[in-house]
Amino acid sequence: MGSERSHDLRRWERRERRGFHVRSTVYGTAERPRLSIYRSHRHFHAQLIDDSQGRTLASASTQQKELREALKNGGDKKAATAVGEKLAKAAIAAGVKRVVFDRGFYRFHGRVRAFAEAAAKGGLDFLFNPKKKGKAPKVKKEKVEAVKPAKEKKERPPKPQGERPPKPEKKEGKE
Repeated sequence: MGSERSHDLRRWERRERRGFHVRSTVYGTAERPRLSIYRSHRHFHAQLIDDSQGRTLASASTQQKELREALKNGGDKKAATAVGEKLAKAAIAAGVKRVVFDRGFYRFHGRVRAFAEAAAKGGLDFLFNPKKKGKAPKVKKEKVEAVKPAKEKKERPPKPQGERPPKPEKKEGKE
């Protein structure tokens, strides 16, 4: 078995199985291309792929000059959000609004979720699992503070100040 522990092997097996499951259900077409992502510790990449023709329609990465200069670190949530916004603009410029999200073997949290929410906010319509008609990521709405009417407070009688009433005396049972 070597230097790898059994739980490390199981972790990689789970990751591989998750990747096969996701890729078996996702296929990009001209009307709804596949939005594929790749994340490393230092960078985040995303591209729109038309699998029927085998070509990339649009892409964005933290290694692109505009994003590289604007970001301090290319491997955090802020960078993933910037890539999501950039890809949404590139996709709309290419005439694509509807996509199938291919998260690969990555779990949908952290940087992957930040990317998906930014891309959805940028105007992309997501379909997660074509067989199950999955839900799109939640787009955070800007908070609008509504003026609530003040509730009328009921006035309570003032608490008596001073000494407490004396405790009742104990009656002795035996006389």
